[in-house]
Amino acid sequence: MDRDVILVAEDNEDDAFFMRRAFDEAGLRNPFLIVPNGQAAINYLAGVGDYRDRTKYPQATFVFLDLKMPFKSGFDVLAWLKERRDLKVRAAVLSSSPEERDMARARELGAVCYLIKPPTPEMLKSCWEQFELS
Repeated sequence: MDRDVILVAEDNEDDAFFMRRAFDEAGLRNPFLIVPNGQAAINYLAGVGDYRDRTKYPQATFVFLDLKMPFKSGFDVLAWLKERRDLKVRAAVLSSSPEERDMARARELGAVCYLIKPPTPEMLKSCWEQFELS
């Protein structure tokens, strides 16, 4: 799984920076790509528009989604993924919201794990283990 592509949908550059750093500190060396919003995540995963070239933009196997983003939310992307059973993409949520209703909705929509920002290396390792088991 060390070569599986990870897609991160995050509109905050600082949060994206801390996510990348936590991945490095966790020893996860997978190819790591960041898109700025939920619509870009859907376009990337579907291989349309700017992301049509799969040589340049290989299919992601894992996606980490911020919940509150412009254009499409993390929930919107989870709902889209749930309908696209042909895509073998596992998802996790990154959020500053500790609300149980957000966590429950994310689980209902298929999120493997729910991480409160900023994620620590230990949180990412635990989520990664859940990805591998799912």
